[in-house]
Amino acid sequence: MFEGIGLPHLLIVLIVALLLFGRRVPEVARSLGRSISEFKKGMREAENELTDTEPKKLDQTGAPPAPSGQSPPVKPQ
Repeated sequence: MFEGIGLPHLLIVLIVALLLFGRRVPEVARSLGRSISEFKKGMREAENELTDTEPKKLDQTGAPPAPSGQSPPVKPQ
């Protein structure tokens, strides 16, 4: 499909793109950099949330353990 495109053709396309979008290139690059850093920050936060949470242990009744200072729920008989 792109077998006929060589280095001279790519250079011409690059020059035309720079002429058309030359002033906006730094702006786009800055925006892309910020987006990547925000994405990485979000990934780190999500990873920290997953690793910080411990699997909840269940007691014999199948309920999660009572918070400290409170009595466990009474199971009706």
